[in-house]
Amino acid sequence: MSFIRTLHGDIHPEQLGFTYSHEHIVCRPPYWQEKGEDDLLLDDKEKSLKDVLDFAKHGGNALVDATAVDYGRDVEAVADIAKKAKIHIIGTAGFNKSFLWGAKLEEKIQKVVGPYATYYEWIETATVNELAEFVIQEVEEGLEGTSYKGGQVKFGTGYNRITPLEEKTIRAVARAHHATKAPIHSHTEAGTMALEQIEILRSEGVDLSNVSFGHMDRNPDPYYHEQIAKTGAYLCFDGIGKIKYAPESTRIHCILELVRKGYEKQILVSGDTARKSYYKHYDYGLGLEYIISKWVPRFVDEANRAGFDGEKLIYLFFVENPSRCFTFKK
Repeated sequence: MSFIRTLHGDIHPEQLGFTYSHEHIVCRPPYWQEKGEDDLLLDDKEKSLKDVLDFAKHGGNALVDATAVDYGRDVEAVADIAKKAKIHIIGTAGFNKSFLWGAKLEEKIQKVVGPYATYYEWIETATVNELAEFVIQEVEEGLEGTSYKGGQVKFGTGYNRITPLEEKTIRAVARAHHATKAPIHSHTEAGTMALEQIEILRSEGVDLSNVSFGHMDRNPDPYYHEQIAKTGAYLCFDGIGKIKYAPESTRIHCILELVRKGYEKQILVSGDTARKSYYKHYDYGLGLEYIISKWVPRFVDEANRAGFDGEKLIYLFFVENPSRCFTFKK
């Protein structure tokens, strides 16, 4: 039986509804705490809730909280937000990327994995299979010892490189996927190294149609996107609203190029809203309402002008594709 695992239980894929596929809702990353980077600390549950309520008010049904263990999750707070906003939230087991791992291992994690000093020490010392067991436990029993289970497994790599420890976590996540059937999400720094990640996943026997690759719009290269799409994987364009990286016209062009080539059923869209300054109710940013209220109408207009059915594509990107991508295929 196929299902999607949310923080509040398993649902039928058709119940998911309009979905942002990569967000951060409440998190206090230890690395950024130690650096004093307050903008990267989403540390006020009530402010986060207000933004989630804006998303729901405009017709949003589900969010994927892509916050892994090394990025300072607050599982209880996010679960409470899901309940209060009456939406589905998918939690994330697994890891992010290696430059975050120098931070002190949080006390709540030490209780689960052992008395390691830092994330780096834990990941370096543990075997691949021990790391896989941790991820499996987070999917099948609960995130960080809570009763809220992870609905996807995640790994990440840095800019234009994969370190030995990052490869270790890729293999651990691949093995956890095989054991649980949970979908896989990849963090690609600035959209790089997806093809190299794919080779490691293939060596672990992973069917790439179970994988989504994040931050594809940070590397706006249609040829590169096509090489990833050819594997059957999903491509997540999750930088909507981040004009400092590229104008929306660039993102829309890349998405429509994939549509022209027949890959419209492998596209996901989101905002990766991970800073106070991106949130409306923290610091007057565009907020979680921006994509659904402002970007979607623009995309529909541009797609229609290009000869496509914009409304149909929006339904694919935000409803149909997420309902397939985040499904456990038992």
